[in-house]
Amino acid sequence: MGSLKRTVTALAITSLVVLALTPPVAVAEQRVLRADQAVARPCHAALLAGGTPGTDRREVRSTVDGLVHARLREREGPGGDWDVAVFAKADGRVVAASSALRSQELAEGAVKKDQVLVVQACRYGGAARTVTLGLDFLAVPPVGPAERAELVRVETPRQADKGKLMGLGLDVTEKADATGVVVVLNGDDDRKKLRDSGMGYQVVDADLAKTTRAYAEADKAYASRTASSTLPSGRTSYRTLYEVNYELKELARRNPALAKAVTAPHPTLEGRDVVGLEIARDVANSGDGRPVFFLMGAHHAREWPTVEHSVEWAYELINGYGADAEIRSLVDRTRNLIVPVVNPDGFSVSREGRRGDSGDKFAYEWKRKNCSVHDSPPEYRTGVCAGNPAGWRRGVDPNRNYGGFWGGAGAEMRWDGEGYRGPGPFSEPESRNIRDMVSTRQVTNLITLHTFSNLVLRPPGNSDVQSSADEPAYKALGDKMASRNGYVSQRIWELYTVSGGTEDWSYWATGGFGFTFEIGHEHFHPAYANAVVAEYTGTAPAAGAGKGGNRRAFLDMLGNTADASAHSTVVGSAPRGYQLKLRKSFQTPTSPVVQPDGGTTPPIYYTDRLESTLTAPGGRFEWAVNPSTRPYVGDRIGRTPLAPAQPGFALANPPGMPPVNPAFPADPAAERIPFTIKGLPQHDNGQVRVTVSSRTANGDWDVYILDEDGHIVGASATDPLYAGVRERAVLLDPVPGDYTLAVVNYGQADPANPEDWSGAVEFVQPQQPVHGTREAYTLTCADRSGNLVGTRDVFVDRGQTTDVTGVCEPARRGRR
Repeated sequence: MGSLKRTVTALAITSLVVLALTPPVAVAEQRVLRADQAVARPCHAALLAGGTPGTDRREVRSTVDGLVHARLREREGPGGDWDVAVFAKADGRVVAASSALRSQELAEGAVKKDQVLVVQACRYGGAARTVTLGLDFLAVPPVGPAERAELVRVETPRQADKGKLMGLGLDVTEKADATGVVVVLNGDDDRKKLRDSGMGYQVVDADLAKTTRAYAEADKAYASRTASSTLPSGRTSYRTLYEVNYELKELARRNPALAKAVTAPHPTLEGRDVVGLEIARDVANSGDGRPVFFLMGAHHAREWPTVEHSVEWAYELINGYGADAEIRSLVDRTRNLIVPVVNPDGFSVSREGRRGDSGDKFAYEWKRKNCSVHDSPPEYRTGVCAGNPAGWRRGVDPNRNYGGFWGGAGAEMRWDGEGYRGPGPFSEPESRNIRDMVSTRQVTNLITLHTFSNLVLRPPGNSDVQSSADEPAYKALGDKMASRNGYVSQRIWELYTVSGGTEDWSYWATGGFGFTFEIGHEHFHPAYANAVVAEYTGTAPAAGAGKGGNRRAFLDMLGNTADASAHSTVVGSAPRGYQLKLRKSFQTPTSPVVQPDGGTTPPIYYTDRLESTLTAPGGRFEWAVNPSTRPYVGDRIGRTPLAPAQPGFALANPPGMPPVNPAFPADPAAERIPFTIKGLPQHDNGQVRVTVSSRTANGDWDVYILDEDGHIVGASATDPLYAGVRERAVLLDPVPGDYTLAVVNYGQADPANPEDWSGAVEFVQPQQPVHGTREAYTLTCADRSGNLVGTRDVFVDRGQTTDVTGVCEPARRGRR
């Protein structure tokens, strides 16, 4: 950390500077901004005259050399969309801006002491006429010349060499092959660390700052001579965060039947919203049952081309819908979700960060991680992300924070490591956002974009994990896309070992095919004409020149999304407006958690809940879904037990006899018995088995398992050996918590002499890994008033179709 201390020192934060506001008026009055009409315009495009409709403004004087923070907050509740921009009054230059979908805005930029600024707020849309302004000036000492940074290729001819390199705490890039990995050496401390390791290396780029200046000059020249590029948007330069967000909501505003802007559920550490765009025919009908392709960029802050490719894909689909028969057909059969910037805190710092006094490079341009302060020493937790004592090194790598095999080899344990995994699986809002968006949709296909290495990567991230039964189809799809962009198609671990990555969660938990594209081979964000225009369109000098580039690869992925043989299908019939839900909840262990001393601690169990909805159009419906058996269960079922199973117990039959009820759950009549499933460290339950029996076939009883929210998570199936005498419900890898058993009197052969039931709950330890286990979704159907009218287990494999006709018609529903 020696060089880090010389580069960035502690900062002081000044609260709202009331005296800097002119003219001097009351604080409360100054903080409230008002516009009586909404005008859809880019607030950041120009400083508008005072009194311009749809705007309000405040003039301020900076009290520091450092940063300005202008925040907007909702004042009238949700329903408004205000944007904000800060301009230098002297020349009208935009200093900072923010243009998310609501009125939760943060604009951050560099300022000089006594600089006169104009804060301009613009009411873009919605009913809210007022918004609250918060203004801070944050003193940040000047950034001196940065130490020379360079790219080197470290020799790693064996997998063990890659593991050794990952343990050095260096900035390891995604540029790698079978015999070497490219690494960023950020200063003398890094150079010494690599020399002391004894590993061989060659210099690839001796001066990263010099190369950066050359790329920036090339971008200026390209933009000045190119009125419009061959990209779908015609863009000629890298976008800022506020430009990305503004374009997304403009695409939605201008194409309301085709595009809908969305906000992810979890704001970032610094309070920024994560913005996305959904594209589909009749886009407002999110429960239309079509398969979903999810494209995302900028998990890693410095990987600017990933943002551009994501935004251009949105333009591609919207522009092409009316002009290209292939695109129209694919969009009609799918739903597309695009999140260009998964990590907006880090991206904003990298893209718009303060330039060093020497002009050599942005102080934070090579920042990779988010802005988390997890596990950092107390002295490095102070200060905002764009100016803090720890510099760019503070934060968690969002692409090492997903639950899939988290904690294993292929991530860093130290807070300042560029691949730092975080304190636990899904500890970061960025990974939780993607998890929630995937878990509430049937995302059958996913691509997460990165730079740089010209690769198409698929799971697994660790060579110890057996490739799934889907490997032939998975590889074929990766190879097809690689034939378009000229990249190499391979498994993640063939690059190097990774744990906690996006696809190693999404695929093993949902069965949706997920890939990483490593865009380009030059740099994190090289010349725009190469990294964006050529790579996207498939023109020289890109590896995909003449083959279609990433545009064609994305279309191939969308074609696979639309292909019913690549996922599963549920069909049936239901009255118009009925709601069908597919649910599944389960616990999954991380890897044994690698510790700094090289030892491991037991895996951490995390809970996933998958829930998607279809709104019945009336009559027959078709619902594209992922297979009911998640690959982790189908291909890796079982684990070494870590504790004894919970003791079983006999069920106490409540007194009395409930009425005959063949219509559960529409008719809730049942005997209900609460019970608790316990977990680690006391007990490790691989299965819970609930058995209900009659002495003879005179009585016919069903048993359902309900979670604490009342959702059915398990239901009995008649054991053919006992022909209605015994029924059993089973939960695999059950989530610890409180549950209720509903025992239902389905029927009595002799109602005058009803036969009661007996039963027991049995807990079974996990078994050693085996293959071929099948898993079900729980399907429920509710009427237009929200009343539950039917439920059943649904088993469906990839490429299969299952018919659930009758689940929404309890009066005609036959015996299972």
